[in-house]
Amino acid sequence: MLLLALDTAQADCSAAVLDCASGTVAGRAVETIGKGHAERMMAVIDAALAGARVKPADIGRVAVNVGPGSFTGVRIAVATARALALAIKAECVGVSSLSAIGEQHRLARPGVPILATLDARRGEAFAQVIDADGNAVTEPAAYRYEDLEGLARTHGAIPVGTGAIVAGLAEAAAEDRVAIETLALLGARTNPGPSVSPLYLRAPDAKPQIGFAVERA
Repeated sequence: MLLLALDTAQADCSAAVLDCASGTVAGRAVETIGKGHAERMMAVIDAALAGARVKPADIGRVAVNVGPGSFTGVRIAVATARALALAIKAECVGVSSLSAIGEQHRLARPGVPILATLDARRGEAFAQVIDADGNAVTEPAAYRYEDLEGLARTHGAIPVGTGAIVAGLAEAAAEDRVAIETLALLGARTNPGPSVSPLYLRAPDAKPQIGFAVERA
């Protein structure tokens, strides 16, 4: 089976085609653009498919980064993945940013649990504990920076990622950035379930203004 992985949760707009039988990436495209993912998403997908020399109809599963991450960015990739999977009659699965970061650090530091984090700003980090075998020990959630050290100590985990960096518990590493290849490999291991949805761990920063709504007739 061929899998198409998509990610616009952070600065990258990326896609990759994975041959699930061999575990090899047949084609990939990554653009680090920060914003404007909606405008570039389809072109990036086309580039990944062209690199693998396959057509959309050849894809049997679509995997997408469901967050946490940029509120708008996550929505773009999830909506694209769901629409594409429906159009080509493929399976659709979601993979979280934290599980991908945890997997990358787990492989770089074999044999120890990992506390994967993402800086959420406003004094908080999104975090999840991943054990030495790659299994989730805790549910992804938002924590205050000052609570991360205690969470890591409780599970004997090494804190990693941008949240841990801001909290003074880790240094920057290449594994902090979600790689589209990691997302694809985790997507191949994920069993399809209910409809894929964004993973929002708190409300968006932007809120509607109060007092300016027009009353309905």
